[in-house]
Amino acid sequence: MKITILLVISGLFQLAGVSQNPIVQTNYTADPAPMVHDGTVYVYTSHDEDSTLRNFFTMNDWRCYSSTDMVNWTDHGAVLSYKDFSWSRGDAWAGQCIFRNGKYYYYLPVKQKNGGNAIGVAVSDSTTGPFKDAIGVPLLTGYGYIDPTVYINDDGQAYMYWGNPNLWHVKLNEDMISYDQDYGIKKEDLKDENFGYREKKIQNRTAAYEEGPWLFKRKSNYYLLYPAGGVPEHLAYSTSASVTGPWTYGDTIMHVIKDRGAFTNHPGYIEFKGKSYLFYHNGGLPGGGGFKRSVCIEAFEFNADGSIPLIEPTWDGVKESASNLNPFTKVQAETIAWEEGIETAKDEKIGVYVTNISNGDYIKVRSVDFGKGAKKFEACVASASSGGSIEIRVDNKEGSLLGSLEVANTGGDQMWKTLACKITKTKGVHDVYLVFKGGEADFFNFDWWTFN
Repeated sequence: MKITILLVISGLFQLAGVSQNPIVQTNYTADPAPMVHDGTVYVYTSHDEDSTLRNFFTMNDWRCYSSTDMVNWTDHGAVLSYKDFSWSRGDAWAGQCIFRNGKYYYYLPVKQKNGGNAIGVAVSDSTTGPFKDAIGVPLLTGYGYIDPTVYINDDGQAYMYWGNPNLWHVKLNEDMISYDQDYGIKKEDLKDENFGYREKKIQNRTAAYEEGPWLFKRKSNYYLLYPAGGVPEHLAYSTSASVTGPWTYGDTIMHVIKDRGAFTNHPGYIEFKGKSYLFYHNGGLPGGGGFKRSVCIEAFEFNADGSIPLIEPTWDGVKESASNLNPFTKVQAETIAWEEGIETAKDEKIGVYVTNISNGDYIKVRSVDFGKGAKKFEACVASASSGGSIEIRVDNKEGSLLGSLEVANTGGDQMWKTLACKITKTKGVHDVYLVFKGGEADFFNFDWWTFN
């Protein structure tokens, strides 16, 4: 998705260099499913295609992004497609990935080739895939069987909730690819006191629960977050002393986002380095809307009694990084806090890299800690054209120019070379802007960078 962010769009979009939401600008992403593993946050997303077919959700694969600081996100590309389920015909909707027994299990809803909803399970040895169909058939099938969320309880028992407009759950077996047949499939009795109230009845009930559940435990309480109220959706939650309920309705946690185009929403929650974060989606990118959504994050604090406050969706997003970025290690070029103009691509040998670079495009990386100082900048690039340059600036797009790396033709757009340039010695913590200059469009590809 080649997008150009104007500095101000009718008052709805803040300065591109100031915003943090949406967290991904190179693709439309939706249905965030965050997972904390080994000190890194991974957010698995569905992917709204640039071209919408039949005026409906057009979603073919799932993507993964990671961060160690909650502000810079590394693009790992597509990690799975609906085509990896041989029995599926499409609709790669909201799923969740969870770690157990040294493997990563990804629970995903798709349409079957013979029609009808189904939930499949994929497995990988790596957080970023590749994932493959774990059992070769659906794990569950039924009308409204979408949006699974999985939680492993303190006693080691795993549970999966799912459903629209009903809500079901099962006990997953320890192998994570089957469920307890004796326990069976439990359907929630959706009552107003359990899941809120909506004015318009659905299936002869008025409970507000709609879809997209997200299950977690905090202290002694279990929380179930979910989109509610029908279209357009707001976010709400219920709590319980037990992982299987009964549930007690809490309140609205995010109102309908009226000015950013998406009529759905989807919650995700993590605690990372002592702070709580709500993941959701809106239609905030240029060209965005109900079928072209984008993942966002807000930091928040629980109330003293454990209730969740009303959370305001913002353009600012996460204001404080959870840690500073070390520029003296190899940093992937697709590690981005904000960008304008560029795209990412994936190659079997090189992995994900930045491409479609044109004059004036840039990448912003937040909270870069230069420590006592850096004097040189290196980058791995490939060019089949006359090349261009990377201006290294700090604190804003037009900020102090530390240096400029000249990129000439390397012999091909996959012929990678490491180039270097001297920079003005820089100390302390800064936001870094890599600003691309050149006379031709798409003048080089960009894999990684480092300071030393």
